[in-house]
Amino acid sequence: MRIRQHGFIYQLTFLPSLFPVNCYLVEEETELTLIDTALPYSHKGILQAAKKIGKPITRIVLTHAHEDHVGSLDHLKNALPKAMVMISKRDAKILEGDRALEPGEPQTPIRGGVPKWVQTRPDYLLNDGDRVGSLKAVFSPGHTPGSMAFIDMRNQALIAGDAFQTRGGIAVAGTVKPLFPFPAFGTWNKELAWESARRLRDLHPSLLAVGHGSMIMDPVEAMSRALKDAEKTLKRRGNYAERS
Repeated sequence: MRIRQHGFIYQLTFLPSLFPVNCYLVEEETELTLIDTALPYSHKGILQAAKKIGKPITRIVLTHAHEDHVGSLDHLKNALPKAMVMISKRDAKILEGDRALEPGEPQTPIRGGVPKWVQTRPDYLLNDGDRVGSLKAVFSPGHTPGSMAFIDMRNQALIAGDAFQTRGGIAVAGTVKPLFPFPAFGTWNKELAWESARRLRDLHPSLLAVGHGSMIMDPVEAMSRALKDAEKTLKRRGNYAERS
């Protein structure tokens, strides 16, 4: 496990050289919020990192319900029974292994690793705009129907889950990067992913932290490039007008 810190955010990376999977500890005055839980064995490193920081994890917040983001959820809930588990209402169904689409959603299949073994159920279902400590929840569907990002209101640092990737080059969810194509393969709806990525870019974050790849400082220009690249792909499909 590799740990990198920027301000209030600690990035914990598992398999950093091969298949980097990130989760994040966000430091508050007296406690920590964990965003995502990485891989099934990651709980040990997460708990060790929290111990080193010297504050308790009181919230476990999930950007979305894919297996590489909820892998150690059960282990962590067992170790931290008082920690409140949070996920969007929509992705709570995916957390239960349910791939069914809801009325009004684009009828494209839900892709990626949907867990069938998670026993933990959320304590709170997140909505757009909810506050989680210093974080504000931002509904960002596309990679999954209920994906959430979180922006720290203290410094505008954005933790975006898989709405963007930076491994293999910055990209909007659904845009294939040959050096690291996996987030694209797991994306549910590319059009909604683009819309959500634009919304996140328009928050003018000071930092972009994602599920796969390094953190980027002052990321707005890079996010704009990624949006233009994704837009070109969508326009080649013949069903998307220029909007960025």
